[in-house]
Amino acid sequence: MTDITNQSLSEIIDNIKTKRISSTDLTKAYIKNIESAKKLNAFVTTTFDQALDKAKQFDAKPNFDQLLPGIPLAVKDLFCTENTKTTAGSNILNNFIPTYESTVTKNLWDSGSFLLGKLNCDEFAMGSSNETSYFGNVINPVKDQLVPGGSSGGSSSALAADLTPATIGTDTGGSIRQPASFTGTVGLKPTYGLCSRWGIVAFASSLDQAGPMTKTIKDCSIMLEAMSGFDKKDSTSINKKKEQYSKNLKNNIKGLKIGIPKEYRVDNMPKEIDELWKKGKKILKDLGAQLIDISLPHTKYALPTYYIVAPAEASSNLARYDGVRYGYRSKKGKDLIEMYENTRSEGFGDEVKRRILIGTYVLSSGYYDAYYLKAQKVRNLIKKDFDDNFLKVDAILTPSTPSSAFKIGEKTNDPVSMYLNDIFTVPVNLAGLPALSLPAGLDKQGLPLGLQLIGKALDEQKILNIGYAFEKNCAFKNKIKKWW
Repeated sequence: MTDITNQSLSEIIDNIKTKRISSTDLTKAYIKNIESAKKLNAFVTTTFDQALDKAKQFDAKPNFDQLLPGIPLAVKDLFCTENTKTTAGSNILNNFIPTYESTVTKNLWDSGSFLLGKLNCDEFAMGSSNETSYFGNVINPVKDQLVPGGSSGGSSSALAADLTPATIGTDTGGSIRQPASFTGTVGLKPTYGLCSRWGIVAFASSLDQAGPMTKTIKDCSIMLEAMSGFDKKDSTSINKKKEQYSKNLKNNIKGLKIGIPKEYRVDNMPKEIDELWKKGKKILKDLGAQLIDISLPHTKYALPTYYIVAPAEASSNLARYDGVRYGYRSKKGKDLIEMYENTRSEGFGDEVKRRILIGTYVLSSGYYDAYYLKAQKVRNLIKKDFDDNFLKVDAILTPSTPSSAFKIGEKTNDPVSMYLNDIFTVPVNLAGLPALSLPAGLDKQGLPLGLQLIGKALDEQKILNIGYAFEKNCAFKNKIKKWW
């Protein structure tokens, strides 16, 4: 058998079920890969002993009816894991050990998988390059010195480098889809409320959504099936029947209508992105889909709207980190107020402070109506654009990102340039819709580029099916040579 860690999740599951490999041997293979990939800085915490114990327990008493039988998984360090350190990439949570398990990770463990370790991410998920983490930047396994995208950069890097068979991230403005695009992997941001937010360290509560990151569409459907589901502990969780995404996967998309929005052609967009988009359109057309030009006129307001709504919610959510109840506490200060101030000053990084300040400003007296309320009205208009178009199309095809992965440090001193990286992904979060980033090609430097499929609310099955048909006809191969 070739190296098992090169295989897709669905292939690995088949090998476990047919007893061609044991969970213990599989876990050992991933541990070996992780130990030899420290240069990538993808992991914050590893749980190898615990993982090996779980693998041995599975092998002693296997249950092959589970969705993820005996599968070790590493997860983004934004998901609270019981008795295992959860940092959210921040110094302020550097000593935080939750006494509870997030609903999404519990769903995965109940499906037969277990924890390999926690993956590095931008601090509190605020970033597009994984350079804001207190634990240092993650490196893209495609090529040294490149960012893996963010905020789920540890997840995308670990997945692409075969350090985990699949993983999960969170997406507030593109934090699953952009890193997936940068590393040549598949990333899905589900409909808001499909996956529980309970036990996920909050950034912007009306935008955050957990989702799968995988090597293939089939793997993506398996992971989504395992992690989704109604949760009464999350007031925004959608109470609906659990779908069998992997069983209902099909590649016949004949007659489906695919919208092509004119607003996603941005100034100075590299020619390669436009060529990739054309290639994607041709593949879908050849598969029998009908392409329809559409307009999403309020798209141009998406980024400014997002950078009012998200920081406003972040400033509110991050008020709980005061050094009193849990997390880092400064030793400086002569009274309680000074202790608060020093704790937050020392505990938070620059990008987090920047967003808290923006958020506090837009929520402050005299500015609330002018900024926050107006942003919420524009958000409704952005959602209405999508709703109107989904009356005539089944899905929308756009690029995932305006460029391929950039160099570490290239955009750190230019926040606006960094924020523009999310130009194609942010509108989807504001509208609460599902969107899938698919690896679709390579630029002239050999770096991966992705295309994005946007679906109607709760229509994950359709975009997975379109993605499945696309994947079979795209012939994308991720050419990663192990250099680390």
